Amino acid sequence: MTKLHFPKHFEHHHVPIKNVNEAFEKQLTLGQRTSDRVANIVGSWPFIIFQSIFLAVWVILNVAAVIHHWDPYPFILMNLILSMQAAYTAPIIMMSQNRQADRDRLEAHNDYIINKKAEEEIHTVMDHLETQAEVLIQIYKILDNQKVTVNESTL
Repeated sequence: MTKLHFPKHFEHHHVPIKNVNEAFEKQLTLGQRTSDRVANIVGSWPFIIFQSIFLAVWVILNVAAVIHHWDPYPFILMNLILSMQAAYTAPIIMMSQNRQADRDRLEAHNDYIINKKAEEEIHTVMDHLETQAEVLIQIYKILDNQKVTVNESTL
């Protein structure tokens, strides 16, 4: 009788997958969290709407003001305030974008690790399926030989 051979059971030799977002959030400093919040606020529709309304009211009050023009046309004070806002907001948004790029690199590396694990397991499954196919062929041959010997002995 032919001895059938199966591969040994697959063992996982890799570390468990981590949640990249949780790991990344844990290591953020107060300044980094603040810059992310500022970028989220400044990059939102409510902020754009609020700022547009505020600037429109500023212009209307200074153009139509009967009593006091605190910033007459061409609105130099308003331009100064907007320039200061832009001077501080742009670097803060850049810090947030740099951190997002770091997070994206971390996620890409994590995806690479997961893909390597998946590829290893797919190879193992394919090897096991190939072995099963070979064993099935051996079983068919054994059964076919037994069938032939049974048929010959009955003649």
